[in-house]
Amino acid sequence: MEPDSVIEDKTIELMCSVPRSLWLGCANLVESMCALSCLQSMPSVRCLQNTSVMEDQNEDESPKKSTLWQISNGTSSVIVSRKRPSEGNYQKEKDLCIKYFDQWSESDQVEFVEHLISRMCHYQHGHINSYLKPMLQRDFITALPEQGLDHIAENILSYLDARSLCAAELVCKEWQRVISEGMLWKKLIERMVRTDPLWKGLSERRGWDQYLFKNRPTDGPPNSFYRSLYPKIIQDIETIESNWRCGRHNLQRIQCRSENSKGVYCLQYDDEKIISGLRDNSIKIWDKTSLECLKVLTGHTGSVLCLQYDERVIVTGSSDSTVRVWDVNTGEVLNTLIHHNEAVLHLRFSNGLMVTCSKDRSIAVWDMASATDITLRRVLVGHRAAVNVVDFDDKYIVSASGDRTIKVWSTSTCEFVRTLNGHKRGIACLQYRDRLVVSGSSDNTIRLWDIECGACLRVLEGHEELVRCIRFDNKRIVSGAYDGKIKVWDLQAALDPRAPASTLCLRTLVEHSGRVFRLQFDEFQIISSSHDDTILIWDFLNVPPSAQNETRSPSRTYTYISR
Repeated sequence: MEPDSVIEDKTIELMCSVPRSLWLGCANLVESMCALSCLQSMPSVRCLQNTSVMEDQNEDESPKKSTLWQISNGTSSVIVSRKRPSEGNYQKEKDLCIKYFDQWSESDQVEFVEHLISRMCHYQHGHINSYLKPMLQRDFITALPEQGLDHIAENILSYLDARSLCAAELVCKEWQRVISEGMLWKKLIERMVRTDPLWKGLSERRGWDQYLFKNRPTDGPPNSFYRSLYPKIIQDIETIESNWRCGRHNLQRIQCRSENSKGVYCLQYDDEKIISGLRDNSIKIWDKTSLECLKVLTGHTGSVLCLQYDERVIVTGSSDSTVRVWDVNTGEVLNTLIHHNEAVLHLRFSNGLMVTCSKDRSIAVWDMASATDITLRRVLVGHRAAVNVVDFDDKYIVSASGDRTIKVWSTSTCEFVRTLNGHKRGIACLQYRDRLVVSGSSDNTIRLWDIECGACLRVLEGHEELVRCIRFDNKRIVSGAYDGKIKVWDLQAALDPRAPASTLCLRTLVEHSGRVFRLQFDEFQIISSSHDDTILIWDFLNVPPSAQNETRSPSRTYTYISR
């Protein structure tokens, strides 16, 4: 019989020839099953464990346990005996080791444990891992306040979304206390209001913005108020989205009562007012709440075809070929620009730059230092028909014309960049933002373009006549046409080439009795103007309860007739 040392060497050699994951000491059941399946295609390795009690003649000697492992490899087999020392000696030796261990430094203790672990087998590693896992788990949210670091615990939990915050409240009372005292529901709502215009607008319209952004906790209600407010906000948002998709709205109507010729060619609005440009050469300013006409600006000798305003000035373009600048508060004319030879069809201004376009086929780029200091920088030519619309940002100026093309120009150098071709007839409107251009044409279609490569991404069909006005945001496109209809389109679906064309138009709104000339919209409403001499406000937020169950938009109107 071979000595124990020889048997041990052969055992180690055999184990080394078998993959480590196939050793008998697998860490878990799944690993063991994989090992067994692999063993079917290898030389048989079988393990039999027998336990025998070897009694000594001396009654003082404790029983000894031995483990027998039989490993068979084809023709040879090895018996490995693993004996555990007597319980008495083991306890004494263990106590002695612990005594020495406690006397060592932390670094020495770590080095010693690493050395021990390196001498253990895979089976023992699995046991140690199971033992260490719960010890390594720390409830840091509970532990931090105990160290006087409540603010860190609050800061960590403040990054959670609503679903995760709900789950965190259920972990334990201490987590719930940190969330409550840290006013984390309030902070979550404030974060949403800062980053999402829908939340911001809703906070202003519903009035709960008064409870936000208070420096002292005593200035507002408790955390429970915000905890109950959050689901109400979500319900409001879901209702608004549903109203948009189903066409449910509350409709208000401003009857402009133009003196000579009827028609509202252009408009812009904010929370307090609506400013409109009329076919009768006037500019009318309306109170958005009462719908009363606050002021009428006169001076143009032709129809007011386009306008834009900010907190200081109103800039208008007219069929009299001039551009006028007005004081937004007093209505006084501050400047008149005479450059174009024919009607000024559209204009845009931002950050000291203004771009105008005309029926004379040209585009004028202006430096706008102030209302009274506006100088012509460059004239862009290239279109072969009237330039109907322009838009720009810091990178590009984009223009569209009756010649069926969209042209792209460099904002900084005013040099021509590229032409977008695709529309079959003249282009009446467009909007440009980031890489996306959306245009509407007299071929009755809407096209989406990538401005960088000039590719047409999608063609939207549905209008029966010329598409006169178009706007888009991150969710939807809203278009108005000479067929008197306003259509709401799903922008994200339109950008997805896999989306069927039949799913793109969400709703068609029919209330105008004439051509739709201009529209603007936000998350809560559309405001449109028409050849029928009206301005319509389509409110998707304040919908009467009786209309919530209707699938078609109600025709409820409030009419104000200007004096």
